[in-house]
Amino acid sequence: MFQIGELAKKCQVSTDTLRFYEKNKLIEPAGRSDSGYRLYNEANQRQVSFIIKAKELGLSLDEIKELLEIKLEPTEHSCAEVKSITSAKLELIDDKINELTRIRSALKKINDACCGHADDKATHCSILASIEYDIVKRSCSSED
Repeated sequence: MFQIGELAKKCQVSTDTLRFYEKNKLIEPAGRSDSGYRLYNEANQRQVSFIIKAKELGLSLDEIKELLEIKLEPTEHSCAEVKSITSAKLELIDDKINELTRIRSALKKINDACCGHADDKATHCSILASIEYDIVKRSCSSED
């Protein structure tokens, strides 16, 4: 058994991070010392390592909590439940990638069209004109 500072050092996180995980019901101390200090064990260390790895994969705290619940009672759950969590996350990531690709393409198009000369005044900047054109094109009609 070890105290929160020792667990933090072993897992290379801050004690605040561990308190945050505890507050959000991701970990629970294995016990308390006679003086009331939280005590942790090897299972807690593995659980924190699991959380860290899941965060590296981009999973949210809610998704991690779901996975931990399944991990703690694996006979009560199916592999399909776990896969549904990661499949949903992959779908969100793909949507974000598509959106970022669209944004990058539009930004690159207007960036490439700009001469970018330091001596040219911004009064005729093609980037500003393009953004302004999109605003005018999308603005609500005066009848609204």
